[in-house]
Parts: sequence; C-alpha cells; structure tokens
Amino acid sequence: MRKLNQWMIFTLLLSLVACSDKVEDRFVIKGTIKNAFSDYIYLEEASLTNAQPLIVDSSRIGKDGEFQLSTIAAEENIYLLRLPGYPNPMATVVNDREAVTVNIDLENQKKPYTVRGSPASEKLSDFFYSSNEKLAAIYKMGKAADSLKTAGAVDTVVGAAINRRDMASIDYKNDVLQILNGSESPALSLFVLGSYQSYASSPALALSPFSQQQVTDMIQKLSERFPDHKGIAHLKKTFSAQALPEPLDNKGLVSKPAPAFSLPDVNGKEISLASFKGQYVLVDFWASWCRPCREENPNVVKAYQQFKGKNFTVFGVSLDKEKDPWLQAIKDDQLDWKHVSDLKFWDSMVVPLYSIQGIPYNVLVDPKGVIIAENLRGQQLIDKLQEVLK
Repeated sequence: MRKLNQWMIFTLLLSLVACSDKVEDRFVIKGTIKNAFSDYIYLEEASLTNAQPLIVDSSRIGKDGEFQLSTIAAEENIYLLRLPGYPNPMATVVNDREAVTVNIDLENQKKPYTVRGSPASEKLSDFFYSSNEKLAAIYKMGKAADSLKTAGAVDTVVGAAINRRDMASIDYKNDVLQILNGSESPALSLFVLGSYQSYASSPALALSPFSQQQVTDMIQKLSERFPDHKGIAHLKKTFSAQALPEPLDNKGLVSKPAPAFSLPDVNGKEISLASFKGQYVLVDFWASWCRPCREENPNVVKAYQQFKGKNFTVFGVSLDKEKDPWLQAIKDDQLDWKHVSDLKFWDSMVVPLYSIQGIPYNVLVDPKGVIIAENLRGQQLIDKLQEVLK
C-alpha cells in the first residue's frame, strides 16, 4: 500500500466526499434489522481524523427490529451503519437526500441490506454487490491459473488462463470507469474510486490501479464541478502539495545495514532492532487500519509458524495512532511476535528512516543486521525464507 497511492487514497477519498450544494440539514435513516446480535445500532460518519470514522448517533433496536438514526450533515458524505463488536458495517449510505430507508437482514448473505429513498445509496449498494461477484470471479480465475502452473500445464494453457483473468480485471476496471463518469454524486464517485484503488492493492486480484495522473485528473474534474466544497478543495490541495510517490526500487535497501531504531512495545518497554542480532528477522511495517496489511497478515503468520524454529522471527512495527485498535488487531490476527509502535501514524520515526512510501512493507534482516530482501509478499516470503533458512 503506497502512502498516498492506494490505501491512503482510499482513506482520503472516503473521508472527503462532497456535494454541490450544502445540505446543513438533518439526515435521517429509518429502517429495520433482522437477526441482530445487539440491542443497539450506531451511525458513523467518514472522517479524516486519524483515518477513523466518527460516531454521530446511536439507536436502540426495537422489538420489531426498527431503528432510527440521524445527524446534522453539512454536505454530502458517506455514512456507515454498525453493530457493536462487529468489524464490518451493516450498510453504507449517502446523504444525497434528507431521509433514507434501510432494511437489513444479517442472515441474507447474498444481499444483507436494501436501501430506498437515496439514488446514490442505491447505486452504492449495487456497486458493492456487483463488486463482490466480479472480484470473487477474478480471484478464482487467478487461483485456477496458479493451479495449472503448479500442475505443470503447458505454457499455452497457463497463458490462456491468465489472459481470462486479466480480461476480467480489465472489464471490471471499465465498469468502475463507467460509474465514475456517469455518477451524479461526488460521494459515490469518490467512494468507488477509493474502493477500487484499495482492491487494486491486493496482488491476488491482479487489478491495475489508476495512475497518479488519472487520480489527480479525477479530483480536478470534481473540484471544477463543485468549486465551493471544502472537502474536495482540501483533497485537491493535499494532492497538489504532496505528489503521489512512485513505488520504491525493490532493491533500494538490499545489502545495506538495517537502520537502527528503538520503540515501545505493547507494555511501553523499549525494544530495539539491534536486540534481534544473530537471528533472521522480518521487520514488518503495518497498521490496524490498513486493510491490505490485514489481508497480508495471514501470510506472515504462516511464514512465522513454518520457520520460527529455524532462527527466524518477526518484528512488528505499527503505524497506528491509537493503542486499542493496534492491540485488538494483534489479537484478532494472531500475530504472536514482538510488536512496537510510537503511535504517531505517518509521523512515526521509522517512516523516513526506511523511506516508507506505503504499507504493508517489510525488510528481511540477516543475523549480521544486513537487509537481504524487502517487500516480500505471500509466496515470495515463503520462497525467500526457504532459500536462506536451509
């Protein structure tokens, strides 16, 4: 995940959604929820602060599953309906109208919610469900191609399978472009764009992210359509002030001594990278809020479990800003190694020290403290560890 190119783009775009006219009115969400495992439902507004949404209202769920939520909305934005203790939102809506009706059924896995009264919210719902089907198909095509390659199929057969996956990826990107070009809702446009960039950060999907110039052009067009909107103006300013960096050369730090640092662990005790000297250590830069990081964590866990008895360990370095989400992510993802963080987000001391442009990012350090590889993902990590830990 590049610092501003993928997940941060998603966060910024999700946070800085907009409309042409200020609403400055109450936005009301009425609806029902079936098979809820909580007595309460709450409403979150996308927020730039700490890349975390802001809770703006909550409601007790009635006996018949009825609820009503509301907030004062200055302009069009993305709102998430959540249940306590559940990681994913129950529904996502846009306040392009003063009121919207949402009906949720948590046992309906195919279509857990429907929305009425908001054209942008209805289109957003359609985008979610369509994306789930198309991305699942792309993933299966990629796995099928990998299986053929592993089984030793001839190059033409493997190539045809890869081509089918790539064509499906291109078709999906074109679908996204159609939504972006035809949408009358800037909130919807920005959310779809940010979602696509986030999906494109997953190697398993083989999606091509929109380039730096394409994203810049899209934001420019939105700023021309909605010149008085503060969110889009801020987003445009952000992109202008800090050009989106290109990917690092994957050999930029290889063969160099790993830059020294020391940070507090989960109990506040300082742990230094130097304390791992004599071991192979994967220094894993991540964060609880980073979806690509969380998706990559199972691969790191797999590598750790496979090689921890061979003079290998992992050293987790988080770019979180709040301690509780960091600790919860460590627990949820079963990251059973040492972790440190100065809880300073992108202002962490390790960011300039390792020229980190985005996360997940890692470096593999040998027993002498020299970096021998970086940016190892998935099977690449396993292959490299098999090579050096003979």
